[in-house]
Amino acid sequence: MPPLIRPATPEDLPLILDFIRGLAAYEKLLPEVTATEAKLRATLFGPQPAAECVLAFAGDTPAGFAVFFTSYSTFLAQPGLYLEDLFVPPGLRGRGIGKALLRHLARLAAQRGCGRLEWAVLDWNQPAIDFYESLGAKRMADWTTCRLSGAALARHALPPGD
Repeated sequence: MPPLIRPATPEDLPLILDFIRGLAAYEKLLPEVTATEAKLRATLFGPQPAAECVLAFAGDTPAGFAVFFTSYSTFLAQPGLYLEDLFVPPGLRGRGIGKALLRHLARLAAQRGCGRLEWAVLDWNQPAIDFYESLGAKRMADWTTCRLSGAALARHALPPGD
């Protein structure tokens, strides 16, 4: 039986946070998680949601999640979907849950007139890379992710002259 996938609701915030922590632990980044239910409520379900979340269930068992948001391609002059996080707990992997989540997002992208669905994967996460490539995803070898955060972001956010 394929997993049930549905949009998350505010009542799902504890589950979403558990999945975020599970993903962070798998990626060896748990100390970087500062998300709280309150912050997630504001950014996922507030007046101007920054992202969307869907949940997967195998029967009654929470089986995974995907968090995504709208991006934009100037080259295509079309919106896109950017998959921020996809996570299936280790004990539930290999059952088609991750594939079902990606297919759900691909359908959403098509329904919304998006030109692409894209995401980043850690270069050491070979099982995820193999999974994505098995679905037809292409790695963008010529691109490197850049990020301003923390003190560097704050420094550059100062008004001119400060």
